[in-house]
Amino acid sequence: MPAPTALQRAPDALAIEQTIHNAPPSTAADDNMLLTMNPTTSDSHPEQEAQQTDPISSNRDMEVDVADKSLFAPELATPTRLRVEERKIRIPPHRMTPLKTNWPKIYPPLVDHLKLQVRMNLPKKTVELRTSPTHTTDPSALQKGADFLSAFTLGFDLDDAIALLRLDDLYIQSFEVKDVKTLSGEHLSRAVGRIAGKDGKTKFAIENASRTRIVLADSKVHILGGFKNLGVAREAVVSLILGSPPGKVYGNLKTVGARMKERF
Repeated sequence: MPAPTALQRAPDALAIEQTIHNAPPSTAADDNMLLTMNPTTSDSHPEQEAQQTDPISSNRDMEVDVADKSLFAPELATPTRLRVEERKIRIPPHRMTPLKTNWPKIYPPLVDHLKLQVRMNLPKKTVELRTSPTHTTDPSALQKGADFLSAFTLGFDLDDAIALLRLDDLYIQSFEVKDVKTLSGEHLSRAVGRIAGKDGKTKFAIENASRTRIVLADSKVHILGGFKNLGVAREAVVSLILGSPPGKVYGNLKTVGARMKERF
């Protein structure tokens, strides 16, 4: 074996001739294939060469394409039409007289503000609400109108009920005294008396401290206010039903009222 640094000899001429003689002969079809697969640069178009060699001109062409106007016209804004819906609110017998008295003040907010159609059905003792296909634009207008009338039928003042139309974070919560504690007879009457207080002082104190409105209808309690304020008023009413003295409830309300003022 020769050393790696030794000079190598050139291949013999006889070996080269033998290699060429043993190679397979090339056909004309192979030559044509090679010609078609490897075209020369002379057959290419000058426009393609210019695009390949000049990237700045291609970028300009792209900018021109982007700046061109679209082929489709913009979509026209179509006015949304709500489906006609109806809602009937039953009026209790003891609220029919206040409803008739305050009717001139009840329907203007429904018609002017919510764009609803209102009708009082005296034979059936109901108030019917219906959306207008041309004037009503708020999808929640019907529900707001129903909540407004329901609050009035529960016994809330008209001004307090109208607040439901102007504010979105007001709710009504109703429960019975028997839901908290099973009472009957005089015990039930004393529980309702503790909630109201003398001349309604206890009820007014709870309303002012919790910023809510409370209605006592027999053994039912209706509270109108915000979500957190409802919890404060409900806890005070439940404490009175369970037998807590009013003085202790007043103290708790003062503490909670001070905390609420600090938050605001």
